Amino acid sequence: MRYTKIALLAFGLGLLLGLIVVAAEIKSLERVVSGLMALGIVAIPIGMIADWRRAAKAARRAPRRRAKTQAGRRPRRSAPSKR
Repeated sequence: MRYTKIALLAFGLGLLLGLIVVAAEIKSLERVVSGLMALGIVAIPIGMIADWRRAAKAARRAPRRRAKTQAGRRPRRSAPSKR
């Protein structure tokens, strides 16, 4: 969910900055912050689609099979006999 998370962070940052801008009454930054929030809202479904396609592509790949025997591995030694 990489891209969805980025979109949600952009929206949250815009929301937080919007609260600060409105509380401090900074008129010059109101449009910038509003644009950041709008960009985050628009990017959420786009990010969800991108994440879905990425997950589907990863699921289509065949899982790698391990070799049944490993050539470089030595068998265990038996325990010494007790007397």
